[in-house]
Amino acid sequence: MMIRRVRILVAFVGAIGLITAAGAALAAPKDKPQHDDKASHGKQHKDMSGKSLVGDKIKQDGQHKFHENGKDTAFVNVSHGKIAGVSVKHSEKGDVPVTKYKTTKKMAQGPVSGIQLAAYDQYIGTMWIGYGYIDDWGYEVIYWFPYDMILDGDTGAIDYYPAY
Repeated sequence: MMIRRVRILVAFVGAIGLITAAGAALAAPKDKPQHDDKASHGKQHKDMSGKSLVGDKIKQDGQHKFHENGKDTAFVNVSHGKIAGVSVKHSEKGDVPVTKYKTTKKMAQGPVSGIQLAAYDQYIGTMWIGYGYIDDWGYEVIYWFPYDMILDGDTGAIDYYPAY
């Protein structure tokens, strides 16, 4: 009799667990990217190295696609080897507002191969310019560039204060 009750209890707990897991799997959108939760308070954001994403496109004037995030596509406008601006277009809603930031703190680092010593980083003490927008999931995606890559410097940029 006691063994029978234990078996029923185990079956009941297992069924509840399966129902809960199935509900969670159905509730999460399948195309939502996995973001780092860097900020447990305030606006969540994702800092990206614009310099590494743009790469060799900086050598050719014009508008170039350099990153896709869900239904958003980011374009860089290059003029004379410098970033003239960043624009973002949503595949269904059209143009997305982009905010220009400035900070002296290095917010994103590109891919590092091998060991990189901070003393040899050419951008220590440099101002950084970021172009940010809010994606479909409420994350602020910011592309950071060293000041010397920007055509108009910090014109129109607002001070950036990270939440973490």
